[in-house]
Amino acid sequence: MRLGPILAATALATLVAACGQPADKGSASGAAPASDAEKAALLATYPAPYNTADLANGKSKFALCQSCHTITPGGANMTGPNLHGVFGKKAAANSEFNYSDALKNAGIVWDADHLSQWLEKPQTYLPGTKMSFAGLKDAKDRTDLIAFLMVETGHKGK
Repeated sequence: MRLGPILAATALATLVAACGQPADKGSASGAAPASDAEKAALLATYPAPYNTADLANGKSKFALCQSCHTITPGGANMTGPNLHGVFGKKAAANSEFNYSDALKNAGIVWDADHLSQWLEKPQTYLPGTKMSFAGLKDAKDRTDLIAFLMVETGHKGK
């Protein structure tokens, strides 16, 4: 009896059966993703104007960020650091990421206001930053993006 072809056929059958199945969308911790209702409830706990932000627009604006940043718990650092849990943390706090001296010495604790100023034009807000993002000029787009980040990175409203 030849075991090789049997194993190959079993592996192929497993791959075919999995084809088209949705990927696990849970976090690195294994928790199920929040439902839309849970996200809306969390959004409502944020201060104005974030409590009425458009999460769909925020998600579309995050597309500008996702080539450099991840937002999942335990997600990888890329060109930029993972942003999960960023709200309330001191800038340059991720010990596994090599930040610019400008950011290391900024003394910023990330909140919505600092992030909005940063996202408007990073190089003007903090000269010497390595972040090459040109900026997001529209205030409503920044509000929506920040609210999306709050919801998706585990920020708890007050």
